[in-house]
Amino acid sequence: MSEPYGWVPEGVDVTVPDASRVYDYTLGGVHNFAVDREFWHRVETMFPEARLVARANRAFLGRAVRWLSERGVRQFLDIGSGIPTLGNVHEVAQEANPEARVMYVDIDPIAVQQSRSLLSGNPYARVIEADLRKPDGILYHPEVLDLFDFSEPVAVLTVAVLHFVPGDADPAGILRRLGEPLVSGSYLVVSHLGPEVTPAGRAAQERARQLYEKTPTPVVIRTREEIAALVGEQFEIVEPGVVSATEWHPDPDESDDPPQPTALVLVARKSD
Repeated sequence: MSEPYGWVPEGVDVTVPDASRVYDYTLGGVHNFAVDREFWHRVETMFPEARLVARANRAFLGRAVRWLSERGVRQFLDIGSGIPTLGNVHEVAQEANPEARVMYVDIDPIAVQQSRSLLSGNPYARVIEADLRKPDGILYHPEVLDLFDFSEPVAVLTVAVLHFVPGDADPAGILRRLGEPLVSGSYLVVSHLGPEVTPAGRAAQERARQLYEKTPTPVVIRTREEIAALVGEQFEIVEPGVVSATEWHPDPDESDDPPQPTALVLVARKSD
C-alpha cells in the first residue's frame, strides 16, 4: 500500500532519507516516509543510544528557550527548525511572553510547509526556507527584517544542525556572521553531536555516522573543544559551559536522566 503524499511539496525526493524527516520520526512525528523510518531503524541498530540523544536535544531546546525568556529575550531565530512537533519554540516562548517573536528557518520544503500551516493566524511567528550555510540570506530576508527589531536582543538557535555543516563550509564563520548584527545581550544556542566516551560506544557511533554518509546530509562529530571553538570571541559561553544536554539546567523531573555525552550543548551571550 502506497503512502499518502498529498502534503509533499512538488520536487521533494521521497525516495532518499532526509535528516529533518528522520528527526521528526524519532520524536514521534508523522511527517516522514518509509525510507526515513527504515533509515532510522538502521541507525538505532548500529547505535542504540541514538533515540535518547535526539530526545535529550529536544528537551534541552525547551529549557533553553524558557531560560532565555526569563532573561527578557523575546526574539528567537530558530535555524534548522525542522518539522513541527511537540514543544515548538513559539509555543514555549509565547507561553512566557505572548508577544515573543519567533522566526523558523529550514532548508527542507516539507518542514517549511508544515510550519507555515501550524503558524497560520499567529502574528508573531513565521517561517522561511533558507540555508544556514548562507547566513546573509537569513539575516536580510524581508520576512526576518519585518518581524525582528535588531536593536533588541535576539537568540539564535542552532539545535541539532551544525553537525550537518562540514569544516570546509566554515561553521565558525557562519556563526560569526550570524552574530555580527546582534546587539549586546543577544544569545547563541548550540547543540551538536559529540563523541561517545567508550571505545565500544565510539565504534557504534562511527557505524551510524557512516550510514549518514549515504544521505544528502553527512554528519560531523566534534569534541567539546571543537564545538566551543565554533562560538568565537564575540560570544561568551555561560555556565555551565559545554555540557551534555541532560546536564544543562535540568528540570527537577529530568534530574535523574542519564547523561547523554553524544548530545553536547552550550548557550553563549554576546559580549558587551
